[in-house]
Amino acid sequence: MPVYQLTADLIFPPARLAEPEGLLAVGGDLSPERLLLAYASGIFPWYSEGDPILWWSPNPRLLLYPGELHISRSLARTLRKGLYAVTRDTDFKTIINACARYRGKKRNGTWITDEMVAAYIDLHEKGYAHSVEVRCEDTVVGGLYGISLGRAFFGESMFSARTDASKVALAHLSNYLLDQKFDFIDCQLPTEHLLRMGAREVHRDQFLKQLAETLKYPSLTGSWS
Repeated sequence: MPVYQLTADLIFPPARLAEPEGLLAVGGDLSPERLLLAYASGIFPWYSEGDPILWWSPNPRLLLYPGELHISRSLARTLRKGLYAVTRDTDFKTIINACARYRGKKRNGTWITDEMVAAYIDLHEKGYAHSVEVRCEDTVVGGLYGISLGRAFFGESMFSARTDASKVALAHLSNYLLDQKFDFIDCQLPTEHLLRMGAREVHRDQFLKQLAETLKYPSLTGSWS
């Protein structure tokens, strides 16, 4: 399959036309309108500093259904101890910048570029991007952020500076989304960490069908705090 070159027109090729490794298109911009269209189409941006914007739709897709989150014994103990305070949408900028620093140190570079940070802060201010903050003694020690459309949450990144902090964030998010009747958390690509916590791989066609159904519901925009 060809990799499509995007133009100024606000359009994407169908996600099912992606290359076997998931690459679908190159170019375009990170405007709020294009980003929201991408997520609604089962597509997300992922590229490195200095590269053109790359758009992906991998197959299979990793989904976590809120009611299927697996809480390990060690995580259950952490939750019972109440070591951390958890909030939502109180410090989005700190969370996304911490995720960028964490991934940069861990992998000698990060796809959360300055351009990406600015774009997702814009989406947060417009009520579509949300964060979960985990604090210990008033210091942010973990968290996550992502995009919400319909009854789907598209997880973008998480970080942990203390034991289980990112897992606590995910457990909190999962419980919140379950209460709000969300259908799934899109985890995008498989990791052992998320698979152990109950996420499962689904074929892209199945994911796109579920996405189309969940987008029939209104998005829970605005602050989640």
